[in-house]
Amino acid sequence: MSGGLLAACGSSSKSKAAADTTTSAATATTKPAGPPLKLTLGFIALTDCSPLVIAKEKGFYEARGLDVTLVKQASWPATRDNLLAGQIDGAHCLSWMPYSVATSVGGNGSQDLKIAMMLNNNGQAITLEKDMAAAGYGDLAKAKAALEAKPRTLAMTFPGGTHDLWLRYWLRATGADESKAKIIPVPPPQMVANMKVGNMDGYCVGEPWNAVAVAQGIGFTHIATQDIWLNHPEKALVVNAKTAADAEALHRLILGTLDACKWLDDLTNRSAAADIIGAPGYVNAPAADIRGRLLGQYDLGAGLGTKDFKGHQMMFHRGGKTNTPLKSYGIWGLAQYQRLGLLKTTPDYKALTDSIVLSDAYAKAAKDFGIDVVDDMQPIDITLDKVTFDPKKPEVEVSRK
Repeated sequence: MSGGLLAACGSSSKSKAAADTTTSAATATTKPAGPPLKLTLGFIALTDCSPLVIAKEKGFYEARGLDVTLVKQASWPATRDNLLAGQIDGAHCLSWMPYSVATSVGGNGSQDLKIAMMLNNNGQAITLEKDMAAAGYGDLAKAKAALEAKPRTLAMTFPGGTHDLWLRYWLRATGADESKAKIIPVPPPQMVANMKVGNMDGYCVGEPWNAVAVAQGIGFTHIATQDIWLNHPEKALVVNAKTAADAEALHRLILGTLDACKWLDDLTNRSAAADIIGAPGYVNAPAADIRGRLLGQYDLGAGLGTKDFKGHQMMFHRGGKTNTPLKSYGIWGLAQYQRLGLLKTTPDYKALTDSIVLSDAYAKAAKDFGIDVVDDMQPIDITLDKVTFDPKKPEVEVSRK
């Protein structure tokens, strides 16, 4: 068995109570006839694992005829290995992990990891240690000065993953000398502890580990990823080849996850969601550290005040706009692999995205769920440096400084 396969012990009595006091939309779903289909899904201790946890705890998977076991993973490499080995059937996963694995940036070249749907937009951040507070919030010129004051070590969570790209994209945008910044991988739940003992000067990760650094007074939020790319793709529901080939199980899995995503985007449910996912068997963090940013209320730390992202915080559904797995997302990431030096050769953009994105399976589920599929291959506006990316012309992005 691959490393990191740790069974989630379920929610605490407090989170169970929170779940029981909120009416579940799953009761309106007609459960398919016959015995439930069994699936094992992995997740990392991050706020954006919420769709899987809520689908399990609120009965959305059960209502769709699934018997789902959630298994906490120790790291993203463990998630990758357990998916490929068949130890888990699917996972809450970095949306570019399948591309990283397929191009050997962060894996063995396998194309067996497939994207069934997107789980969320937004809600990640770059945290810097408090002695770099002169960089302020989102000020690229001040960040450049802070980065170049001395050699810096910066952490992300997985080579070629979303946090790696947000960090490298931001670093390039500052104009700082990239050769003087060391970039290392650290599992999300270990970010705060590593910064506390001085192993790195900054990191990019999902919540609640940015909020926790602020709460503990060791770092501040320099920029939230929605200010890098508003409504960017973040985590995906990724399945292995065996699950992708099981049309009925995959269909039910997408539908149950969509139920949870829709529930989560009712902001009146988010306080209860923080209680549920904060339990030891899930994120294992104080609900208060989860709740604020889940609601869009950011304490930036280091005396920088607060920032209200309401409406632009972590979003899970947006009427279905969040959930369509777009090939253009994959093309953007692959172009960054080349542009930022992770990949030396030009990938076959079409072959990779056609292989990895389960467009037809998602479209069928979306139709049954009653939501539209977002048009693919449309231009993408990047907020940070005001660049428009054309997925039909990735070579233009690759050549950009």
